Amino acid sequence: MTGAIVERPDVGQVAELEPRLAEHRRELTGYCYRMLGSSFDAEDAVQETMVRAWRSLDRLQGAGALRSWLYRIATNVCLDALDGRKRRALPVDLSDESSAPVPASLAGVLADGAWVEPALDRSVLPVGGDPADLAVQKESVRLAFVAALQLLPPRQRAVLILRDVLRWKADEVAALLDTSVAAANSALQRARATLATHQAQEKAPDRDVAAPDAELLARYLDAFLRYDIEALVALLHEDAVMDMPPYAMWLRSAADIGTWFAGPGAECRGSHVVPLELNGYPAFAQWRPNGPDGAHRPWAVHALTTADGRITRMTAFLDTRLFDLFGLPHDPAAGG
Repeated sequence: MTGAIVERPDVGQVAELEPRLAEHRRELTGYCYRMLGSSFDAEDAVQETMVRAWRSLDRLQGAGALRSWLYRIATNVCLDALDGRKRRALPVDLSDESSAPVPASLAGVLADGAWVEPALDRSVLPVGGDPADLAVQKESVRLAFVAALQLLPPRQRAVLILRDVLRWKADEVAALLDTSVAAANSALQRARATLATHQAQEKAPDRDVAAPDAELLARYLDAFLRYDIEALVALLHEDAVMDMPPYAMWLRSAADIGTWFAGPGAECRGSHVVPLELNGYPAFAQWRPNGPDGAHRPWAVHALTTADGRITRMTAFLDTRLFDLFGLPHDPAAGG
């Protein structure tokens, strides 16, 4: 690229640019998360973006071009990461193992990297700003929507996120992807059509999530801490879904979920829980009693989806690495 105004960074440039790069980390993480469907992969992609940015700083043209330049690098990092990779999905879309809740149902395990992972709101959503824009941002990190994005070819995925979520103009997206405005618009139309077809088959989520969901989570956590199965089931939609990646098993119906709670799930009795905000919805982390000393150990991060004042989906991510990623203590009693 000709006309570069920045040579190799000196100490002064580093001091000036480092905080400016850091300012974009959260939004870049959100972008990479939507592209990749994984919090871990998104963190790696943003880190790689920053490394590439420092290495090619001499190509940056104009102080105002920093954001678009970072997005160009992040897009290329994500496209490289997605090359030849199978798409991530929700467990219910990866297995037909909806069966009676018996211990043997935990025999099947999904391939590593097969499912969409959760994301902490404060890592992928902006702070403050216009409420309408924030609502769009929240909708765009729902687990179901992130899973739907994975149906799109990577370049279509990038176009749709940049245009419909981040509100970029058509010419800006075309410039970022080194394509024509007509080609970018065509990709957007195809992406929208694919998502519309997919979403028409899904139950629409409850749009008013703030007060109702906070109250619903409090009631759910109270019942979970008491391990009151009848109260837990009463908070579920009749056709609620429960899944637990990495296990392939998933259940559909409040009755089967209640049976699971009373059977294999009974080992969760006496757990310690902490509310979280994941993927635009309230959620919680769970430490389960484990070991001869009865101490609580990290067990799962639970993401809840609601509609009409009831829980429609419960996904327990049995991946204790999430505790480190989300800054959660290994020993809740010690706080660290």
